[in-house]
Amino acid sequence: MPYLDAAGWVQRGESGQSIVALGGGHGLSATLRALRHITHALTAVVTVADDGGSSGRLRQEMPILPPGDLRMALASLCEESEWGLTWRDVMQLRLDTTGPLNGHALGNLLISGLWQLLDDPVEGLDWVGRLLGAQGRVLPMSATPIDIEADMLDGERRYVVSGQSKVAVAPGTVEHVRITPKAPDVPSAVIEAISEADWVVLGPGSWYTSVIPHLLVPHINRALATTDAHRALVLNLARQRGETDLMSTADHVRVLREYAPMLKLDVVVADPTACDDIDDLIVAAEELGARVLLRQVRTGDGAPHHDPLRLAAALRDAFDGFLGEVGQPETWLP
Repeated sequence: MPYLDAAGWVQRGESGQSIVALGGGHGLSATLRALRHITHALTAVVTVADDGGSSGRLRQEMPILPPGDLRMALASLCEESEWGLTWRDVMQLRLDTTGPLNGHALGNLLISGLWQLLDDPVEGLDWVGRLLGAQGRVLPMSATPIDIEADMLDGERRYVVSGQSKVAVAPGTVEHVRITPKAPDVPSAVIEAISEADWVVLGPGSWYTSVIPHLLVPHINRALATTDAHRALVLNLARQRGETDLMSTADHVRVLREYAPMLKLDVVVADPTACDDIDDLIVAAEELGARVLLRQVRTGDGAPHHDPLRLAAALRDAFDGFLGEVGQPETWLP
């Protein structure tokens, strides 16, 4: 599968394995910064449910996708040169004004303007990628914005909350999520990238608002279940208040089956310091056909952030472990 860089379309064979990463926000950004050390044949498929902050304001004012998570993914793939890094900083710059533009990310405005000019969200993102010298391609999960609705449990009270930004801060825990529309249109480039990939990587990220939403889109769910690509899951380093604070590490794996019964995994990457029960995690992974790869992928300061180089090394080990014949699920220890 070809990928887009500053020079145009380059063939897959020139840049290593073809990898598709799905997610959103800071979790996807961490994965992309790791994967760019492994390959340039990289495609990010990004959630389009954000309804808060600059993205939410633009979404209310214009009939467009929320650009924020897409902007972050592009910035994570920028060329490591003065040109690329400068444009990355421009994209990430927040305007500090006393007027209505206050708080907007400059990159959100640039992306929105290109979409208005070109009337094609995929083409607009490709143009921004060329500007940044992006080492890979960024695609929206859906051609239209989606909304997330969650069933919440707060003590004995059950209630429903709508909107990604509201789900993230709603009191209680998430019991179930769904999206509107139920079957959004998906750009053909997304399905092609998944079907032609060597590896597909899910996570880390906000489980119910960045990771699982991909499984709620019927076309993507089907593509993930039928692709010949190997599939890897990268687990979070900490529970997220409201979304997953009552879930074990193994629960994070098992909940995927609820939303994608046909999904199979090959590798689950986890940091042993973030696992509450490694034996249970192994069992949960085996239920999906996966091995567990335990590696230290946390930053050296102990914060719950993935270190790009450590995560890259772990993913490279995972990918290399499948170059030969894949046997029964097993656990790789540090």
